[in-house]
Amino acid sequence: MHLETLLAHLAEEGGVHDPYGASHLPIYQTATFDLKKQSGSKIYDYTRSDNPTRDALEMVFAKAENGASCSCTHTGIGAIALLFETVLKANSKILVEKDCYGGTYRLLQVYKDKYNVEVFFADFNDLDSIDVLMQTNKFDLVLCESPTNPGMKIIDLRQLAKIAKSNGAKFAVDNSLATFASQKPLELGADFSVFSATKYISGHGSTVAGALVSKSMEDGEKVAYYANAEGRSQNPFDVFLISLGVPTLPLRLKHHEQSATQVAKYLENHSKVKKLIYPGLESHSAHTLAKSQMKIFPGVITVHLQDVETAEKLVASTRWFGEKASFGTADSRIEIPAKISHASFSEEDLKAIGILPSTVRLSIGLEHIDDLLEDLEKGLK
Repeated sequence: MHLETLLAHLAEEGGVHDPYGASHLPIYQTATFDLKKQSGSKIYDYTRSDNPTRDALEMVFAKAENGASCSCTHTGIGAIALLFETVLKANSKILVEKDCYGGTYRLLQVYKDKYNVEVFFADFNDLDSIDVLMQTNKFDLVLCESPTNPGMKIIDLRQLAKIAKSNGAKFAVDNSLATFASQKPLELGADFSVFSATKYISGHGSTVAGALVSKSMEDGEKVAYYANAEGRSQNPFDVFLISLGVPTLPLRLKHHEQSATQVAKYLENHSKVKKLIYPGLESHSAHTLAKSQMKIFPGVITVHLQDVETAEKLVASTRWFGEKASFGTADSRIEIPAKISHASFSEEDLKAIGILPSTVRLSIGLEHIDDLLEDLEKGLK
């Protein structure tokens, strides 16, 4: 079955047995279930533990990622926290790509302070150094994004997975930027694929959500146990809101890619742009690797402008690019990462990942490309 077919038949492929034949995923918006009145193949008692609406989306996400199981969480960072709670313990060591999501960076500081978890940040493009580092340290978990946000680095997931496995560490990939419509980390060797469904999966920005997909059932059972024990599970109504965008994900991603490529080509040669980073362009240093791992390039572009004033003027003057956090929605967005998405980074760590006060991140939406290009042209005058 192709992904487009799976997502178009979300309720059916999610195992929903609605007596009325609902064509879309029904909402079982209830806290509890009457044990005496159930006749289905699975018995439900309490929504935190299990719910038919959430079960369906989890089943579809697991199938889409070619995983054994999935747990949906109330936020994207909740899925990252669930990963940490499942794999890490007091005094664990975790190795993280230094160009990581700002919320992940902030959460890692909490784990360092409260649980004495040792956090190592490194450049995952230097695999020889990573191998040496892992041979001299006993890591429980290796975590990266690819593409990274906002640096747009492409990590060789196949090779990193081999290194992690040979050194006895679990390997997790934050797949929020690529999504399973483009890239399948579990097929590339990862043990976990984690993503924020707030972004491209939902597509309309109406709610926040996350998911953690496990490659093995053994890991999946541990994840489900912690999700239930710690109350990480997503509520049924938010599951329904996320499900509304799921069937159109592959089509939307292709439109995002098409427009982002045109915007990137326009900006790459602009006199006020010092450097543009977009893996969909051949000028990206890892374009060939990106093509080998991804089917569709995301709609996010990182631009280093000539100075802070130009960056701030562009953010303030554009009409169709709202100054908003997050990415992957129908509306285009613009931000200075050092001020919004990565405000939790220290100045030193921002420099280490190449993020400057003049760096701007663009999320290209579904508007007409001519309107977007005209908007950017005016903003850069």
